[in-house]
This record gives sequence, C-alpha cells and structure tokens, in this order.
Amino acid sequence: MSLIKRIPAALGTIAASLRQQFAHGFRRRPEPIADREGFRRFLHTRSNYVAQYSLYGYLRTRTGVRFPELFNDDAFVRSINIAKWHIWLACLADLAVYAGGLVLQRTRAPASDVGELVSAAVDAILSEVGVPAEAGNEFPGHSSRVHARIALCDWNSVADDESVFSESPAALVRYAPVTDELRQLDEEIVKNSVRFRWQEIRRELRENLDAEGVLADGNSRARPPVPGDTA
Repeated sequence: MSLIKRIPAALGTIAASLRQQFAHGFRRRPEPIADREGFRRFLHTRSNYVAQYSLYGYLRTRTGVRFPELFNDDAFVRSINIAKWHIWLACLADLAVYAGGLVLQRTRAPASDVGELVSAAVDAILSEVGVPAEAGNEFPGHSSRVHARIALCDWNSVADDESVFSESPAALVRYAPVTDELRQLDEEIVKNSVRFRWQEIRRELRENLDAEGVLADGNSRARPPVPGDTA
C-alpha cells in the first residue's frame, strides 16, 4: 500500500477506535454499575480508553507533525500494536484491583467473594479478547500475570486512591516505541500523565457503582439450586 493510502487508513483506524472508547466510556448520563455485566463492561471499556489515549497521546505529542509519517514504517507499526496490548493489560489489572477494593469497602463482604467477582470479570474480558495476532509473543505471559495479580490480591489492603495504579504508568514507559533516551527523559511526565487519566475513571466509578447490587447479582448466579425453586 502506498504511503498516501496507508497513512489515512492507519490514522482512521486509531481515530475510530478512540471515538468508540470515548463514546462507551463517557456518556453524559453514565449508567449505574449494578450487575456483573455492567461491572465487566466498565473494566473493559475504561481500561481500553486509558491505554489508547495514553499511548497515542504520548506518541503524538513526542513526534508532532511526523506522527503520520511513522505509519509508513513497518517496525513502528508492529511496535505500537504490541505496546497498545501490553499497556491495556496493565490498565485492566490496575482498574480491576481498584474496583474490587471499592466493592469491598462499600459492602464489607468477604474478601473471597470480591476476589471471585473480579476474577470472573477479568476472565471474561481476557477470554473475549483471546490472543490478538499483533500482540506479540509476550502477551500470553503478561495475561497470566494479570490473572495471578487478581488471584493473589489482598483486597482488604486496597485503598481508594491512586496507589493501586502502579502497573499502567510503568507499562507506557516500558512499551512505548520511543528511543531509550526519550524513555528516560520522559519517564516521570509519562507516568504522571497516566495517573491523571485515571482520576476521572475513579470518580466515575465512585459515583456509579452499586456495590451491593453487583455482589448480589454474582451471589444469585453462583447460588446452588434449592429444592422447590422454580425456573
């Protein structure tokens, strides 16, 4: 494909993806997160939003008017695809832990119930995504580490602040396709930019999470049938 045709196609794909995440992520009247499906959808769409806006925003800022030209470089395109998937995994893990902690704080439910809720949501998301062809060889291993982080999480220690969002800022620094010199120079600015993006997500979750409803939905589905129950 020629450069003239390839650049609009690549940028059009990015723009469409970001518009989709923006539309799902920030409605004027956000829907309550009151059941498992709403909980899963929130984790998926908001982790997508933060991952893509953080990565593409950083690269656009760093490269300026040269940004479209970089899509004529096959190595760059491969690197950005690998980066976006790894950054997304880190965002998903951070947000899932934070959301689980908030559910526990609001319900005082057993930590095991919260762990089951979050694990089920993350499992469903990762099963839906699978292993993207452009995500690189390390994607399955990173996905396994997300599972492990959720399984080993001490839900009682999760605070309602930015401290849990530790992997996503580091992932943008690690995976963004920039030179090592820029990576070192920009590290703190890049990390702070990701933390800033999480502020609105945390606020939205606090305002719209029906923690009791989400847990009740999970418990009703998990409850074994009782003799005499009707279908």
